[in-house]
Amino acid sequence: MTQAEVEQALSTRAQGLSPAEAAQRLTQYGPNRLAVAKKRSAWMRLLMQFHNILLYVMMGSAVITAFLGHWVDTRVLLAAVVINAVIGFIQEGKAESALDAIRGMLSAATFVLGVWLRGHAPSEMFMMVVALAASAIPEGLPAIMTVTLALGVQRMARRHAIVRRLPAVETLGSVTVVCSDKTGTLTRNEMTVQRVVCAGHAFNVGGVGYAPVGDVSIDGRIIDVAHYPALALAVRTGVLCNDARMRVDDDLWRVEGDPTEGALLVLGGKAGFTQESGEVAWPRIDSIPFESEHRFMATYHRDADDAPWIFVKGAPEVILGMCARQLNHDGEHPLDVDYWRRMATDTAAQGLRLLALACKREAPADERLRFSDVAEGYTLLALVGIIDPPREEAIAAVGECHHAGIRVKMITGDHVETARAIGAQLAIGVGKPAMTGAEVSLISDVDLRRVVMEVDVFARASPEHKLRLVQALQDDGQVVAMTGDGVNDAPALKRADVGVSMGMKGTEAAKEASDVVLANDNFATIAAAVREGRVVYDNLKKFILFMLPTNGGEALVVIAAILFELALPLTAAQVLWINLATSSTLGLALAFEPAENGIMRRRPRPPGEPLLSGFFVWRVLMVSVLMMTGALGLFLWELQQGSSVETARTMAVNAVVMAEMFYLFNSRYILAPVTNWRGLFGNRYVLWAVGATVLLQLAFTHTAVMHSIFESTHFSPLEWLKVLGAGLLVFAVAELEKFVIRRTPLASRVVQA
Repeated sequence: MTQAEVEQALSTRAQGLSPAEAAQRLTQYGPNRLAVAKKRSAWMRLLMQFHNILLYVMMGSAVITAFLGHWVDTRVLLAAVVINAVIGFIQEGKAESALDAIRGMLSAATFVLGVWLRGHAPSEMFMMVVALAASAIPEGLPAIMTVTLALGVQRMARRHAIVRRLPAVETLGSVTVVCSDKTGTLTRNEMTVQRVVCAGHAFNVGGVGYAPVGDVSIDGRIIDVAHYPALALAVRTGVLCNDARMRVDDDLWRVEGDPTEGALLVLGGKAGFTQESGEVAWPRIDSIPFESEHRFMATYHRDADDAPWIFVKGAPEVILGMCARQLNHDGEHPLDVDYWRRMATDTAAQGLRLLALACKREAPADERLRFSDVAEGYTLLALVGIIDPPREEAIAAVGECHHAGIRVKMITGDHVETARAIGAQLAIGVGKPAMTGAEVSLISDVDLRRVVMEVDVFARASPEHKLRLVQALQDDGQVVAMTGDGVNDAPALKRADVGVSMGMKGTEAAKEASDVVLANDNFATIAAAVREGRVVYDNLKKFILFMLPTNGGEALVVIAAILFELALPLTAAQVLWINLATSSTLGLALAFEPAENGIMRRRPRPPGEPLLSGFFVWRVLMVSVLMMTGALGLFLWELQQGSSVETARTMAVNAVVMAEMFYLFNSRYILAPVTNWRGLFGNRYVLWAVGATVLLQLAFTHTAVMHSIFESTHFSPLEWLKVLGAGLLVFAVAELEKFVIRRTPLASRVVQA
């Protein structure tokens, strides 16, 4: 837009808004800051914990049991409701159950089957249905899922990855492509000028880091910069066309601002032209700041003789387009475009980041610098080659991603040869073509979708190109993590499956649009976050694979009693005791499982892969039948031996719990054996959970208060041995199943797929 169009659209003028108009607009539109999401009160968060279909079922059951006079069951149901709500409130999260199919089979049909076909009393049949509902719905699942995600968040935070949205933890585990910025993310962001190319001369600059210590040389001979006019003016341009600042604290030099600009200030210090002296002798009057869209910065100055100067720095191809002449050692000459392009390619091929420096002696109209003032008429001074070496940990992280089946794509604003050279050092895009932002702009969406997986290095790319690349990758079925730090990166960060912003150099807009913030701006942190995402998903699978059979075993016990017209082996209160006091306690330990060996050597999980695979269904059915066999078998055995129904039920409860404790060890590894030291003792939380469950079951079996609430009875040592046998049965068969699958290559491949 032209200036007049902007003024008309914004109802303003070149001089800006008057104080009255500014105050009026502030009142009308509010301050220029991001809106803060309204937080719910603590009371509202607590009430929302009861907004859950499971709790509705349980509260409804409590009302009906109270109407029927089953006051113990009523109190237990209400206690379960309150405990579940408190757990959800403390965890500050709400996870979708993903087990709606299980709820659908509780058609509370079971009631009809028992009353009309089996002749049970309606009140007794209702209690059976309540027990079935309680056994088939894992009450602790939402809390466990939230805890597992929260633990992943904590582990990522220790690795400098701040997760802003919990679901991103799991999504990271299925990422197939990581699109990363180069500067500061894959590289150290420790900029040092190593080469300055002028017309006819190529100078080397010594020294590393930000201390202004080092010599300028040519062909191994140290030179005085003042003897080379083009070099001296180029150094002055780099210092004056600059918004960074150098600070020294305890003899340690550091940059405040952009590291690339800091490198130019250090070059000035080595050449004897400091920022302080330059600002006195060449005061700045106006400037055009750097933006990724136009890829240059310009400043307007006047020297001690009041002569006007405009200095520009930026991408070589942009600056070359502004210049018609070049400064040689003997004065100005027509621009030799081929020479500069050749030197740019040669410098970039060494892995050096390129900047071009130019100037013109002309004053802009009314002393205000506009884009029209930087369109043409400049004299090219030099090309500057800046080293930004790759991070060693980033090289290792890229290799880890490749082993994990994750493609890494580098997107940078640098020269294509620089990008290709740095990419080769990082093992990104080796042997493949690189693509420029200009080529991305020209290609159609269909063609881009076709070539985007064939190219891993994208140079001279803008935020708009990032957005198109994300869309093309997602259209190809990829799960994409995209990094960004600028305001204009926000659309790409939003569109990506996982948006990753930079915590150190990132803008607030980028952070707000992202799912994960890297506190250290380091690519290695992304790889670590992907690893943690895979651990979280593994642990969720293990928990569900543990919880479903335990609940399934309880449900099968109740269903068998209905079908075969047996006495109820488990009461509703006893089932709730098992679920709340044991299953959730034991399952919680799986949230603390460390990563399995080789977790970053697997292929990424397909995004559409169902959690409940055929293998999961088989494992759930197998273990459920084993638990039912142990619990129902001991229940019927005790009745046959003349024991009371209360003793038989206590036996069934302890058989289920003992089977769960043993199956917890099986569940630590989905396929690997646990019959070794690491499998049995490698997770201290499993040992604590088992110990706590043992104490709870001893209290359930041997304390009077539990006897009055749950109608349990004392056990003899022989009865405890019977219960132990039920647990060993589940453990032995589950490990045997793993052994068979591992020894059958086809079955093993199916399970791992």
